[in-house]
Amino acid sequence: MNRSLCNCDFLRCLAHVVGRALRYWALTALLLLLLLTLTVEGPAPGDLDPQIKRMVSSYRFNFVGWEITAGWGKLTHALVVPQRYMDAASRHDFLLDYLRLIGEIQQQTWDIHQVYVDPAEEDPDAATAGMRARLAQLREEQQAHQALAEAILEEQTACTLNAAGFGVLGQQIPPVGLHFTPLPTLLIVSPRDHIERILALDLQPGLDAAQREAIESKIDADYNVSSLITNIGGLSAYPAMILESSSLNWVTEVAAHEWTHHYLTPHPLGWNYNAHPDTRTINETVASIVGKEIGRETIARYYPEYLPAEPSPTEGGAAYEGAETPPPFDFQREMHTTRVRVDELLAAGRIEEAEAYMESRRQEFVAHGYPIRKLNQAYFAFYGAYADEPGAAGADPIGPLVQELRRRSDRLHDFVRRIASVTTRAELEELLKQLP
Repeated sequence: MNRSLCNCDFLRCLAHVVGRALRYWALTALLLLLLLTLTVEGPAPGDLDPQIKRMVSSYRFNFVGWEITAGWGKLTHALVVPQRYMDAASRHDFLLDYLRLIGEIQQQTWDIHQVYVDPAEEDPDAATAGMRARLAQLREEQQAHQALAEAILEEQTACTLNAAGFGVLGQQIPPVGLHFTPLPTLLIVSPRDHIERILALDLQPGLDAAQREAIESKIDADYNVSSLITNIGGLSAYPAMILESSSLNWVTEVAAHEWTHHYLTPHPLGWNYNAHPDTRTINETVASIVGKEIGRETIARYYPEYLPAEPSPTEGGAAYEGAETPPPFDFQREMHTTRVRVDELLAAGRIEEAEAYMESRRQEFVAHGYPIRKLNQAYFAFYGAYADEPGAAGADPIGPLVQELRRRSDRLHDFVRRIASVTTRAELEELLKQLP
């Protein structure tokens, strides 16, 4: 082939790659600016917000350092874009192999942990030497493949979103961006006399149960509140922080869930995320709905052999009504019942009784295989915002209202476009009145 034509092709390719990287970083900068300037409640003088922040300052998560590391990795990968030279089958196999590698790492980590907690093992260091060496090899391989695996999942999610109507000239704004990483733990604080998230702080990943209990106990004792430090599965930094998992269905759902938060950021529903509890619940419920639908469609398009069966229309216990045998323990149904009763007790001013009831219910959940460390007002203040299905939201009508809007919207994109300007329950009800 003519050398000048080769040079032209090279220059066009180089211009495409550089242009893509510049667009990516321009949009990234804009999104970060929006995320950093979101409306939040301003604490009054003497409020517990700054006091608790000072108390846990040594445990705070370093977002600046994380963004620099993750952003640099994305930039260097964007300049190469190796997935462009892989066909669909190669991408399919590469991501599945990466997730299997994560599964092997998790299993090896668990096996090492079991040796260290075994009281009969006199020298766990020696007993696990080979296992730890193998784990180091697996981690080295995982780190070498991570950026490409992320890029494949990003592009597959983007293509599914584009097919669902979210693309602008074939591109997502913002671009789908994700990074597998240890996630911060989240400190949630609620008043004791009612359920409301009044403070949320990102703390260091990996805090053990003893550290969490110590922090929670001090906060509760000093400020007469209810607190909880919990794990999370994703966080809408940019790129989105995604917990390492070997579950293909889970990572595709979370990738779409966190992108929905990015998409909503410049809209009223995203801009006012922290301004009102209704807004937060609507936002999280929308992201959960989009995550499930887009995640499932991504599996159907690229990994059909892993597509789970459609949920049963009677799932959640309805099929057991009137049955002669007792229904099995249904987590969502039981959590819904618990939240409704707690709200009733707190509304009547019976705080201690509500807290004793939550502890008794926690023990029942544990007995049925759900290892909930703490069930309190802060637990419901956090998990109650995910109202796409019955559960910790209790009798809050926002979840059913959002679901009703989805049912009345023919396309997922129409649903998100309509609800993006809604920030309160009243606005949501008014929107539903305007639709057939």
